Amino acid sequence: MHAETMRDRLIVGLDLPTVRDAEQAVRELEGVVSFYKIGYQLAFAGGLDFARELASGGTKIFLDMKLLDIDNTVAKGVENIVKMGMTMLTIHAYPKAMRAAVEAARGSDLCLLAVSVLTSMDEQDVIDAGYEYDPHTLVLRRSEQALHAGMGGVVCSAEEAEAVRRIVGPGMAVVTPGIRPKGSDHGDQKRVVTPAQAIRNGSSHLVVGRPIVGAADRRAVAEAILDEMRSA
Repeated sequence: MHAETMRDRLIVGLDLPTVRDAEQAVRELEGVVSFYKIGYQLAFAGGLDFARELASGGTKIFLDMKLLDIDNTVAKGVENIVKMGMTMLTIHAYPKAMRAAVEAARGSDLCLLAVSVLTSMDEQDVIDAGYEYDPHTLVLRRSEQALHAGMGGVVCSAEEAEAVRRIVGPGMAVVTPGIRPKGSDHGDQKRVVTPAQAIRNGSSHLVVGRPIVGAADRRAVAEAILDEMRSA
């Protein structure tokens, strides 16, 4: 893979408290990173307008909203997110919600991602949430449902990427958060993998937040992660 391709596969999570902080991070990473994730923290601090602004300038944005609601509400939300020019959007992997989202995004370039099981959850957490499956089985079952619903990809732990890739085939995105470069702190993630391992396991995109945005030299850390991805 040449450099540009790997650059398109690294998504930096702008998990920061204010748009001003996020603007600073984007400035520092200019020329190294071309794809950013905006989630709840920033979205509720003016991040949706910031996302629209970045997208209009050609930056790719993964809007991590994990939508789940009645079909009509999901569909109307997706229609407006398409108009914002977003590249990726997460939907909880419930079959009805996924089908509604796919229908609403039809004809657009928006890649809809099915959130299978959060990477902060282990087996006990899944049982506590009322599921009869272990995390691995639940991820595979939901990946199959995402494929049948016509989704653009699946979000899962890089530990599961290989098994998910076998189910969804080469065409769908397999997006893996919980990526921690060698020697970094795991934070609240329970199922974590290094960048090189994730690429080898079949991840199409790696989401890295705190290890980059929390670093003293964000640019150097991002470049080191890209090097590690290329080495795989």
